[in-house]
Amino acid sequence: MRSGETVRRLWDRIQARDWAAVGALLADDVVVEWPVSGERIVGRENFLRVNSEYPEGWSIHLLRLVEQDDSVVSECAVPHETMGDFRAVSLWTVRDGRIVAGREYWTAPGSDPIPEWRKPFTEPM
Repeated sequence: MRSGETVRRLWDRIQARDWAAVGALLADDVVVEWPVSGERIVGRENFLRVNSEYPEGWSIHLLRLVEQDDSVVSECAVPHETMGDFRAVSLWTVRDGRIVAGREYWTAPGSDPIPEWRKPFTEPM
C-alpha cells in the first residue's frame, strides 16, 4: 500500500471511530507531536486514547493529501458541534504500511489576528 493510502485510511477510520482499524495502521512505538500545544504522544495506545476520548461532536474532512515516498502531508477540516471549527495540517512518516511518526499543527481559522501593518497588503479569506 502506498504511504498516501495509509494516511487516507487513517482519517477515514478515525472518522468512523473504528479504533481497532486505526491501531492497525500505527506502529507500536509511533510518536506524534503537537508543537502548538507542546505535547508528544508516544505509542499506539496513547494515540488511540487521545483520539477516542476526545469529546464527541466532531467530524473529519480530508481537504488535501500530498505524498512523496514515505512522507505524507494531509490537511483536514475538523468542525465540532459545540467547540468550533478546527484545521489540522499533519506531516506523517509511513514505513511498511504503518505510520511511525507524525507532527500535527492544529489551529482554528481566524484565531491568529491579522496584524495592523499587514492589512493593507492582504484580504480576509
